[in-house]
Amino acid sequence: MSASASTQPEGKNMSRRGVLEALSGLLLGMFVSMLASTVVSTSLPVIIHDLEGTQAAFTWVVTATLLTTAISTPIWGKLADLTNRKVLYQLAIVIFVLATAAAGFSQSPEMLIAFRAVQGIGAGGLAALSQVLMADIISPRERGRYMGLFGAVMAVATIGGPLLGGVITDAWGWRWNFFVALPVAVAALLIVQRTLHIPAHARKETRIDYLGIVLLSASVSLLLIWVTLAGDSFEWMSVETLLMVGGAVIGAVLFVITELKVREPLVPLTLFRNLTFTLSVIASIATGIAMFGASVFLSQYMQLARGATPTEAGLMTIPMIGGLLVASIGVGALITRTGRWKPFLIVGALLLIGGASLLSTIHYDTDFTLVSIYMAMLGAGIGMTMQNLVLVVQNTSRPTEIGVASSGVTFFRSLGGTIGVSVMGAALASQVTTLVSDRKDDIQAALMSLGDQAQTWAAQLQSGTLPQVSAMPEALRIVFEDIYATGISHSFLIAVPFAVLSLIAIVFLPNKPLTTMTTTERLQAGEADLATVSVPEGMNALTATGAVHTDAADSDAPVDAETRRSAR
Repeated sequence: MSASASTQPEGKNMSRRGVLEALSGLLLGMFVSMLASTVVSTSLPVIIHDLEGTQAAFTWVVTATLLTTAISTPIWGKLADLTNRKVLYQLAIVIFVLATAAAGFSQSPEMLIAFRAVQGIGAGGLAALSQVLMADIISPRERGRYMGLFGAVMAVATIGGPLLGGVITDAWGWRWNFFVALPVAVAALLIVQRTLHIPAHARKETRIDYLGIVLLSASVSLLLIWVTLAGDSFEWMSVETLLMVGGAVIGAVLFVITELKVREPLVPLTLFRNLTFTLSVIASIATGIAMFGASVFLSQYMQLARGATPTEAGLMTIPMIGGLLVASIGVGALITRTGRWKPFLIVGALLLIGGASLLSTIHYDTDFTLVSIYMAMLGAGIGMTMQNLVLVVQNTSRPTEIGVASSGVTFFRSLGGTIGVSVMGAALASQVTTLVSDRKDDIQAALMSLGDQAQTWAAQLQSGTLPQVSAMPEALRIVFEDIYATGISHSFLIAVPFAVLSLIAIVFLPNKPLTTMTTTERLQAGEADLATVSVPEGMNALTATGAVHTDAADSDAPVDAETRRSAR
């Protein structure tokens, strides 16, 4: 054993303080990625307005990041099973923060979308690798309480980010939102290098499924572009629809064929033989739609339907983040204490259904107490399902496939969120166009009451640029607040059937107990099994007894063949 390996933590032998020190770098890395994302959430309406972008541009600023996050996540997960995970994590931080800083210099919506796409590549690495690295040092049974810490960090970043972003936007301008994460990122890199020590894994030959990456990217991109443009730039039933949807389907079929044939597939389809993985993927799609859809469109609701400033919008979304924070930490602790996870996931799915359904009923003048309750329900549902779906997959996956299995769930969650946000954004744009047409008499009457300002506001409305509703004269503002509130609330209906599907998938999840072994210990147990069966005496013992009897005092060794099988 090398000197470096001798200083590595050894799973259950680590003290709670040692675990927290090892996790500190991961937590800070996750914090910087969340902060860089959420700090611009409340200022996006202002950014798109200043860059003269449309509602479609607003949606693509979000979906560009989600798309590249989804596509890159399984790539990072595959690399995590093949090479140095710590270096990969640090590389992901660097990519994410440099792209974020570059986005601050954007001069057009297209430039901003491009940098946000690069940002998503780093975000995919941070999302996938943090789960993989945690599995290296903490067993699934103990991981619940630490999953709560990740939930807390996400909640703090999600609460603090919009508030900080709102203050920065109102005080110094929105561009500074993209630079605020730089010092935190430098600190994260240094702390990861100093505190994160993981057991060395055998190096493997790295093979990247480049064809799979191209096919997946093309399929998903064609689908998202079609959803964004259909009904606006061309009819839903048109040649363009046939070409885009047909191309996406053909690309998806070719992707599946490729994954079945290549040596190191991007998304190993053999994972779907594991019922837990398959059902968790289905459930994660709904969680992604709820999480990303809420973060994007609730910010728009606060600013476009209730006339809030960016700072006020950040404050007004605290109930949702509070629900996520309490549920994530509380449920994580309960899972560690009791070893039971399924009841909490079922309750979380029910809260997702209830929160999304109730948010689809809100109007511009809905009592904000009710809106807060609806947001808290949705946040609690996300907090109870998001991280714990990864936990149950890691619990049943082979230790050699922890990276690709963990990133697989995260991939489909991000993919679901990407498609969900695109569909919700397209539905919102279509609904707003229809409502503006239906309310043209009210809009005309409001413009006529403005006197000399009527021509200015009429020209702005006709430009197609996303309006700054809070700056409108009151007569016009009331009409557009009602229009956007109706459009945004209707878009939340899209998440409801997916949340119902998530509940069904969770109900049928196999209720397997959480193992108390870390990924490293499971790998060592597997190696011990191979060593045992390679010795003739060991083979005789296994043939004669069907089990390997060990000293009961040795808590680190598997007790029998069944334990060995579960350890794998």
